[in-house]
Amino acid sequence: MGAQTTLTVASPQAMTGLGLRLAALLRAGDLVLLSGELGAGKTTLTRGLGEGLGVRGAVTSPTFVIARVHPSLVAGPALVHVDAYRLGGGLDEMEDLDLDVSLPESVVVVEWGEGKVEELSQDRLEVRIERALGGTDPQDDSDPRQVRLTGLGPRWAAVDLGALA
Repeated sequence: MGAQTTLTVASPQAMTGLGLRLAALLRAGDLVLLSGELGAGKTTLTRGLGEGLGVRGAVTSPTFVIARVHPSLVAGPALVHVDAYRLGGGLDEMEDLDLDVSLPESVVVVEWGEGKVEELSQDRLEVRIERALGGTDPQDDSDPRQVRLTGLGPRWAAVDLGALA
């Protein structure tokens, strides 16, 4: 286990802010796995990542297209945003997506990737988003969230995820 921290995120705006701060830690070749129930804030966090990375295009849920590539507008890495919810075959299906970008030159964010795409890299950041006590309505995005970030592999060993607080 590498770096780990748990944060309480009070609102969708704060989730976007967390994404902005997290983007400053990311670099080309990073794999970020997002997990959490429907409506937890995975896409909201990714929207902040996109803003922080300075990529082109609105970051929206890629549920129906499965993957969306957002090229950098600031000579940084592209953001590849994947929704693995409907990918039953995991890594094989990921490779079949034929993404028109080199994954080592991009930041790859995979929603619903748990148990499906870990083989892409031994170095990865796993982000689990859960509603704080009592929140059960998936349409209510005002409940605070608990966000647990776990960096795995040598890439994340020396990263201070606590600085995101």
